[in-house]
Amino acid sequence: MALHQHPSPNCGPRRNALTPRFVVLHYTAMDTAQAAIERLCDPVHEVSAHYVICKTGAITQLVGEGARAWHAGAGEWQGLDDMNSRSIGIELDNDGQGPFAEALMHSLETLLTPMLRAWDIPPANVIGHSDMAPGRKFDPGPWFDWDRLARQGLAAATIRATQTRTPDWDQFRKQAQALGYTASAEDTDLLTSVRLRHRPHAQGPLCAADMSLGDLP
Repeated sequence: MALHQHPSPNCGPRRNALTPRFVVLHYTAMDTAQAAIERLCDPVHEVSAHYVICKTGAITQLVGEGARAWHAGAGEWQGLDDMNSRSIGIELDNDGQGPFAEALMHSLETLLTPMLRAWDIPPANVIGHSDMAPGRKFDPGPWFDWDRLARQGLAAATIRATQTRTPDWDQFRKQAQALGYTASAEDTDLLTSVRLRHRPHAQGPLCAADMSLGDLP
């Protein structure tokens, strides 16, 4: 796997001797991967990621995996904060308006496979930025193919509704929290975040299909 190196100054040591336990996926939402790389390496913007994957499949490493990149920001997952110290951030060259390029997805799979093994990261700990920051972030967005990653053991399976349940906000929130959605969020923001991962093109108010989180073992 060929990696281009473009070191970013926007990084530092992981706090409290933490090591990566999660991978957070983002989309760049910029015109080109090169523009994203330049932004992520500009000290003025104070943002970075460990990797950027271009539509062509080219992978650029900006920060070493052992270091703390500045990609996650405020948020929480599974009751844990400071996700920058707990995760590896991967930026994907996509504007959030359509499917991710085949070459990009192949490179992402090629990158994730040894990464999860090296850091002993379970597939369920590969999450989207929107999962840990509901209402603030929406990437990698509704077009990202989580099912594809799940089929290869690189992400948790998408939850499908198997039975009908009466919509209930209190129950939905409890189910979402059990799944990992512990960041503070308004009901509608939490619903959007969960849907981006499990029902990406769903719209409208909370419904029976959203209650499928209760089908978890």
